[in-house]
Amino acid sequence: MKKYKNWVIWVLEILGGCALFGLGFDLFLEPHNINAGGLSGLAQILVHLTKWGTVSTVTLIANIPLFIVGWRSIGKKFFFGSLIGSAGLSFFLSVFTHVPPIETEPFLGALYGGILCGAGAGLVFLAGASTGGSDIIVRLLKKRYRNIPIGKIVLSFDVVVALLTGITFRDFSNILYCGITLVACSQVVDAVVYSFDYSRVALIISEKTEEIAVLVGQKLDRGSTFLYGQGTYSHKDTKVLLTAVKKQQLAELKELVVGIDPNAFIILQESHQVLGDGFSRYSKDAL
Repeated sequence: MKKYKNWVIWVLEILGGCALFGLGFDLFLEPHNINAGGLSGLAQILVHLTKWGTVSTVTLIANIPLFIVGWRSIGKKFFFGSLIGSAGLSFFLSVFTHVPPIETEPFLGALYGGILCGAGAGLVFLAGASTGGSDIIVRLLKKRYRNIPIGKIVLSFDVVVALLTGITFRDFSNILYCGITLVACSQVVDAVVYSFDYSRVALIISEKTEEIAVLVGQKLDRGSTFLYGQGTYSHKDTKVLLTAVKKQQLAELKELVVGIDPNAFIILQESHQVLGDGFSRYSKDAL
């Protein structure tokens, strides 16, 4: 039952991302003919230069080898998730064409379209899937360049496509609007993908670190470590408590520490990717 529930949530996460992307594209980008880059942008260039086929035909043909490579390089879950994402995006793009577009200036259309498309793409990536096309290329590049945030890879790929489109069709004003969309999309993708993986690391200096450590374990269900230091003024040896907590536990941690020792010294640091028991586990395929 739990496995079925997790599967349903996974599918809904992918479809929710597709819905946001489709909404942003149909309501804000399409009315202003703003190119969001991607495989469809490349297909548009090829059709124009070769005078053969249609954008949808070229995109479909290009997707076949990309899905095969995605299956072999990333795995079955990514493959089936990408099939759902590809079908879901096509569905929502068709559905939202019937929604009257919001009348905006091109600048606002580019900005808000980028934000919505970025949020949608981020949710799909977070689910370990893609919407097909350039998203598969981006995911494969992420496996090779593991230290680069995925939003930056999206931006780099789509900027190249947007520039080629502008050169091919000699519409350079459109490139500038595309730039707004692509930067906004990239930033939001990274915000969605990585914001769920931020925690807080606390360094607590107190004369009652033993008591604090016990309550951190009992009330917050978090482990802690003693670091040994020395005051520069008093030269007195002291214990420094190191612990990592989720963002939603931060207020409780501060109340807990101050409740035991109002004079405690607390240093809080934002930490990305805390790995271990109670947090995420390392995976070579992690974003």
